[in-house]
Amino acid sequence: MLLRRLGLGVLALLAVGAVAVAAGPRSGLLLAIGIGFGLVLEGLRFGFAGPWRMMIVERDGRGLIAQILAIALTAAVAFPLLAANPLELAPAHAPIGIGMILGAFVFGAAMQAVMGCGSGTLVNAGSGNLIGLVALVGFVGGAFLGTLNADFWAGLGQAPLISAQSLAGGGIPGLWLTLGALAVFAAVVAVTSAKGKRIPAPRLIAAAALLAVLAIGNLVVAGQPWGIVYGLGLWGAKVATAMGADLSTTAYWATTTNAAQLNAPILTDNTSLTDIGLILGAFLVMRGRKAPGAPVAPLALQGWVLVLIAGLVLGYSSRVALGCNVGAFFSGISTGSLHGWAWFVAAFVGSMLGLKLRPLVLIPARKAVTA
Repeated sequence: MLLRRLGLGVLALLAVGAVAVAAGPRSGLLLAIGIGFGLVLEGLRFGFAGPWRMMIVERDGRGLIAQILAIALTAAVAFPLLAANPLELAPAHAPIGIGMILGAFVFGAAMQAVMGCGSGTLVNAGSGNLIGLVALVGFVGGAFLGTLNADFWAGLGQAPLISAQSLAGGGIPGLWLTLGALAVFAAVVAVTSAKGKRIPAPRLIAAAALLAVLAIGNLVVAGQPWGIVYGLGLWGAKVATAMGADLSTTAYWATTTNAAQLNAPILTDNTSLTDIGLILGAFLVMRGRKAPGAPVAPLALQGWVLVLIAGLVLGYSSRVALGCNVGAFFSGISTGSLHGWAWFVAAFVGSMLGLKLRPLVLIPARKAVTA
């Protein structure tokens, strides 16, 4: 077991070194941060979709409170950094809009149907979960398709961009406003949770702290908060381009920044690097365990098709919603964006619907035989 883990550690170091040589030390460091995300999420079993389900179904708020803790710890460092380095570091701020709210609602439903959000889909794929792998293919396609008419959804109506910093009159006052709101949020979750299901387990508290450290590292190295969706949409755009599509006429990919990234190597994209690292980190954890995780029940053919479609919807809605649990909820709130709060409410309500849809999507193969 020790030799296996040492071998996997060497594999990770070789991957980071190879990327550093090919694309520069900064890219290698971002890959390492992404691997760290994967190690924490899979190794300490910290997730986003699962704890929401536990809160809705069993009134178990421990996982959700751990998420709030991770956001608060990240915010405590991110706010001062953003205030001190406004030209070098960018927050995950976005406006609240009709399209964003609709997208978050649909995303919440889809993530429960396929048992994973943006980061969860990457973790599931990296750990060898076939449902996660199929959902990831759909996610990539959906995130790309979402870029093709992102202007339509934005045009449905948006409120002016509002942040905790602008409401409170500065970075530090904005931090106190955010921490206060998170404390109220955690208190509400604790009060509504069942007895004995309010205090996170030590592994969840450790995971929250480690995620905060990695998220701050991502902010400092990349100059932007941790995100998931942009990288997956870029992968889809590169596939479309390789197949002969001309994206220069689309509003999203015609912008200077996106056009340059589309034509640049994938290892120069910040989000792609951490996405790849996250998959690799989950893979390393799974390969380092004594026994594999619980096997996934085989699905009927229509079940696999529905998982692919649900992944497609997951990717599309995340683009419309201006982010997923990571980019909108985690990074949005931890850097002061009010859209992160609106995103959470819409996605959480959507999750309630998604839990009812899950049995209709994940159709076991045995049911297909007896039907």
